[in-house]
Amino acid sequence: MSIEFGVFVPQGWRMDLVEIEDPVEQYEAMTAVAKLADAGPWDSVWVYDHFHTTPEPTINTTFEAWTVSSTLARDTSRVKIGQMVGCNGYRQPSLYAKIASTVDVASHGRLYAGLGAGWYEHEWKAYGYEWADVPERMRAFREAVEIVHRMWTEERPVFQGKHYRIDGPINQPKGAGGRKPSLWLGGGGEKVTLKLVAKYADACNVGAGDPALIRQKLDVLRKHCDEQGTDYDRIVKSTSLSLEPGETTARVREKVERVAEAGADYVIVYIPRVAYDHEPLLAIAEEVIPRFS
Repeated sequence: MSIEFGVFVPQGWRMDLVEIEDPVEQYEAMTAVAKLADAGPWDSVWVYDHFHTTPEPTINTTFEAWTVSSTLARDTSRVKIGQMVGCNGYRQPSLYAKIASTVDVASHGRLYAGLGAGWYEHEWKAYGYEWADVPERMRAFREAVEIVHRMWTEERPVFQGKHYRIDGPINQPKGAGGRKPSLWLGGGGEKVTLKLVAKYADACNVGAGDPALIRQKLDVLRKHCDEQGTDYDRIVKSTSLSLEPGETTARVREKVERVAEAGADYVIVYIPRVAYDHEPLLAIAEEVIPRFS
């Protein structure tokens, strides 16, 4: 069973930089983790797209996702850089497509462009974004994914929807090497999100490490792929694993085996306290990742 691995860098959102006082040092601690991952054998580094800390908003650092993505693109040379996932409500989709195209070029084609409908209500309202219920956010998300796809595949796309419209925007370059960035959609919505994955995306992120849920969502995805005439096997099936402090590599291997058996072929790991202690990152690189290559 072959599995690829990514790791979240300590960005602040999960209160994972609070023991470092100076924001410059915080940023460098985040970058240091990305550089260690870049040394191998990690395939990718990831950031969250949030402005306030979780589980509640506090007066603490949270670095902005696309700014981080662009700087990590230049601070590394091998790993891919992704967002799990970009919040659709925070950027008009045509601007999102332009930003992602630029970062893909800056990274020499190493971008995993993540996109989702968004969920962190107080954050939307605090920053002045209009909050809507789930059905409305999903309708906007459906339009947004189509616009992003068109921005990456057409010269002067035109789209008129309820939430968004574009009128012939020019998006050059579309990505490194003249190809579009890799699009990763997050969320397990069976009627909208997974259907969009089958129609437009290169990868999905489902299940949050729960094998039963992963299996359920991937069964639905396979049905959508059959209906769309999409090759199910070409889509990367990722899930996220949040580790506990002090978790052993044997336990991590066990978790990875379970999600792989459920159908996941890509695992994105969150390692607590990695800003202060690199040993778990290095141990997984040495003792876990080679077992699944």
